[in-house]
Amino acid sequence: MQESINLKFIYFVSAIAAIGGLLFGYDTAVIAGAIGFLETKFQLTPAMTGWAASSAIWGCVVGAMFAGYASDKIGRKKVLIITAILFATSSIGSAIPVNLTQFVIARFIGGIGVGAASMLSPLYISEISPASKRGTLVTLYQLAIVIGINLIYFINLLIAGAGDEQWNIDLGWRYMLGSETIPALLFLIALFFVPESPRWLASKNRNAEAMKILEKVNGKERAGEVMQEIKQTFTEEKGTIGELFAPGLRTAMIIGVFLALFSQITGINAIIYYAPEIFKSVGFGTDSALLQTVIIGVTNTVFTFVAIRLIDRAGRRKLLLWGISGMISCLIGVGIVFFFELSSGPLLLLFILGFIASFASSLGPIPWVLISEIFPNKTRGIAMSFAVFTIWIGVVLVTQLTPILLSEVGGAITFWIFGANAIALLLFTYKMIPETKGKTLEEIEKYWTKQ
Repeated sequence: MQESINLKFIYFVSAIAAIGGLLFGYDTAVIAGAIGFLETKFQLTPAMTGWAASSAIWGCVVGAMFAGYASDKIGRKKVLIITAILFATSSIGSAIPVNLTQFVIARFIGGIGVGAASMLSPLYISEISPASKRGTLVTLYQLAIVIGINLIYFINLLIAGAGDEQWNIDLGWRYMLGSETIPALLFLIALFFVPESPRWLASKNRNAEAMKILEKVNGKERAGEVMQEIKQTFTEEKGTIGELFAPGLRTAMIIGVFLALFSQITGINAIIYYAPEIFKSVGFGTDSALLQTVIIGVTNTVFTFVAIRLIDRAGRRKLLLWGISGMISCLIGVGIVFFFELSSGPLLLLFILGFIASFASSLGPIPWVLISEIFPNKTRGIAMSFAVFTIWIGVVLVTQLTPILLSEVGGAITFWIFGANAIALLLFTYKMIPETKGKTLEEIEKYWTKQ
């Protein structure tokens, strides 16, 4: 039966939830423009600089770990509101510190918000979306992350150009970090205009409220069918985390964790975080290297729109297979540039842009979509927390190890390691990941229990 969906409503609600992704990108990338001035201001050693830069990431790990449990207890919407408050608190706190300890505490608080939102925003969108539009709508979250990164790069550039070096050391970095207060407050206000997740409401036997939202999304007739499917899954489940490791559903857990980890250890953060240094190593000047980084950001944005266009048409699995194949080819190419010490900066840029395009149209958004739809209703929050926690562990590993790998084994081996990881992910995708496009969350759940 064709779903009679209310597109205006679901796009409005999904766009608000996706602001969590914009703040994710904004918060994690703002440090790139501020860290140099912060280092001078507080006379930081390299180890202290690393701690200042990574403090938010450790907060992300904590936030992702506990967000699922909290959202299962008090609701998706309430915890999203808490994340908005954490974003605003952190942005103010990180703009006014008088020492490194105060700065680290403020950034850690913001990281908790980022980690929680990175799990809750796609989960919320998934649970409120009709099956035929779910992939596109959850992909809005990845688009929002990319927009947040590009937005803060532009804002950092404007702020840094507003004064001289000393002004930036004294005040500029404070404006950069404090600027997040504005989108955080907008997110907080906007969340009061969206409903709670209908599937969470149904899990708490608030059926009338859930039905009202489902009718607004799907139309009255289809809403009744979806509600019946939801209640049936709750009846059949035990609702414990241990069930995720039982036969059938164990496969969903393996897919979620494997995909989450390998989406990070195939090289994306090595390029996003260290692109200027990589380009300078093959002959680009500093200004030119920064320009290449802007080009990378634009490419990332453009090809995220490709994913939005295709994910509910071509399907998740097909996009993954093609995208990861493109990533492998480009990673091998980057390694060749380093191995043979080719002096062609443009060749390196070509391979890296190819990698970014392949990633943005597949492995960038699709893990967020899949981990938001493959887990059972009663345990989706906790299961997603575990998967997103794995994503942040991958971010920490790549962020910490990439500089060491580049200095100890060189660019060729470093990118070939990422390529080997991508090959493993390609084989895993071909063997293990089923197609989920067009299926309701309850239909996907039944697929695992039949395995």
